Amino acid sequence: MMKIVLIGATGMIGKAVAQELHDHDVISVGYNNGDYQVDIEDIASIEALFASIGQVDAVISTTGLIAFAPITELSQAQIVMTVNNKLIGHIALFQVAQKYICKGGSFTMTSGYLAQHPMVGSSVISVVNAGLDSFAKAAALEFGNALRTNTVSPHFVKETMELMGMDSTDGVSAADTAKAYRVAIETNVSGAALDTKDYI
Repeated sequence: MMKIVLIGATGMIGKAVAQELHDHDVISVGYNNGDYQVDIEDIASIEALFASIGQVDAVISTTGLIAFAPITELSQAQIVMTVNNKLIGHIALFQVAQKYICKGGSFTMTSGYLAQHPMVGSSVISVVNAGLDSFAKAAALEFGNALRTNTVSPHFVKETMELMGMDSTDGVSAADTAKAYRVAIETNVSGAALDTKDYI
């Protein structure tokens, strides 16, 4: 049984990941809810979180604030928010968390299908997701077997599509999406962007 910190545990994917990994000791972390709270844009908040929790076997993050709109309609504030939260916030999270992850453990972030397959409205999200994928590859090279670093790249989640009134035929359920996170923490894979459709 692994001790796993799950950041973003109260979101749709986060809840599914917690359920998928029910056979491990999952510590739920949210912005306002969960066993602990954290603001990944605040390094002091991240440091306080891990000082309270201590050593762990794995860290998974399914969090990230994003703005979805055509580039001509995005405000500078929306662009900065997306980059600061989902990209820079996760780099800060990694810098702190790596000190608390046991040797051979893993750090897993959530990027997304739009990194490789952009669509209208995804310009900034595609950049951020691709950045996370590249960061995971580079960090994996630096740490080798001491710390495995990956991203999970979800497709559109069926439940989210249905809430938005979209056709969910091509979506992947939250429960199926969560299966890729088990692969990330329980296998030797490192430096990879795990496409959730490959693990259904």
